[in-house]
Amino acid sequence: MPNAMRPEAATAPNIDFRALIEPGDFVVWGQSCAEPVTLTESLLAQRADLGGITCFIGIPAADTVKPVHADHIRFISYCGSGSNRHLATAGALEIYPGHYSTLPTFVSRADVVLVQCAPPDAHGHYSLGLADDYVTAALDSARVVIAEVNDQVPVMPAGRYLTDDDIDIAIHTSRPVADSPAAEPTPAMVSIGEHIAGLVPDGATLQFGIGAVPEAVLGALGDHTDLGVHSGIFTDAVVDLIEKGVVTNARKTTDRGVSVAAVLIGTQRSFSHVHDNPAVSLRPITYTHDPERLAAQHRFVAINSAIEVDLTGQVNSEVAGGRYVGAVGGGGEFLRAAARSAGGVPIIALPSTAGAHSRVVERLSGPVSIARSDAGIVVTEFGTADLRGLSLTERRERMLAIAHPDHREALRVAVSR
Repeated sequence: MPNAMRPEAATAPNIDFRALIEPGDFVVWGQSCAEPVTLTESLLAQRADLGGITCFIGIPAADTVKPVHADHIRFISYCGSGSNRHLATAGALEIYPGHYSTLPTFVSRADVVLVQCAPPDAHGHYSLGLADDYVTAALDSARVVIAEVNDQVPVMPAGRYLTDDDIDIAIHTSRPVADSPAAEPTPAMVSIGEHIAGLVPDGATLQFGIGAVPEAVLGALGDHTDLGVHSGIFTDAVVDLIEKGVVTNARKTTDRGVSVAAVLIGTQRSFSHVHDNPAVSLRPITYTHDPERLAAQHRFVAINSAIEVDLTGQVNSEVAGGRYVGAVGGGGEFLRAAARSAGGVPIIALPSTAGAHSRVVERLSGPVSIARSDAGIVVTEFGTADLRGLSLTERRERMLAIAHPDHREALRVAVSR
């Protein structure tokens, strides 16, 4: 760190990034609702003066980064969702195709970190507020840390915090945090949620991925009791279940009484709920995705979505129609942990079709994001296919039964060739 004293104060328009960022630097910032938007906007505006840098971006909530910014910046991400799709379509996004648990190692080469914090408490602690995940690894290795101290960021007392000694430049803002409202579930997604609700035992510890399908699943769990949360993300749907008394975390093996996640992706509803709430904790990926900790959870249920699944249980969660729109993410890691957990349930959920195309396929049109050796239960609106312990022939029959009826015969013919 350049200084070990109180961080220098500045306003975003007055930050001269040329004095902080060197040509060729690797820059990392918090993803989704944790993006320090004032800083990223200012950085992008000065990009032509920085001599060529690389920026690692996660899931976007704000539409800050655009293809035009790739004229002087190399962008890398682990995902192609949200506005990252525009970058990918324009050929301006490089993809890191690793498991989510490897992101801390990938970003530990960060030279500069931009981070959004809540104002310091009486002890001088700046809460990271809305994301720990891979930010911790980047912070621990960066040469320069620039903080946007936003008084509208919630304080997470159990999460990571910074002190003045950790921050080189701090700007103070008061602006609404970028939010990420959930998409309205389709009737097919509602049906999927109802099917999965029947697979979730009371007292289970839940992990769920991002997107409308996992949100629909959470919405179907209102009659359950004593559920826990240990997941990559925390969303508004979890707040609903907490307020209904469904999520209590009372039977978790670790962090009993506390919902644990790596990043919050939601709206003001979630922001208000987590503020000064010790029953919610954001942790680094090394904690949330630790395989031993996951497998030890009581009845660990992993619920992840997919773009397509083939008849043997292979999953493509990355590419649709030749475009990179998803991620490898942590799906495979969570499925393996659920398979090892006593009473655990590994689930992949997806609607049976996308427009006129079947999402249950004879052969994947994209990469194998999750191997068939990790297949558990696949769910569509037409039912559940438990592939565990089955031969390839038996798996095909189970998968055909949950494909859309309009596509089953074509799939059966394709298999018989």
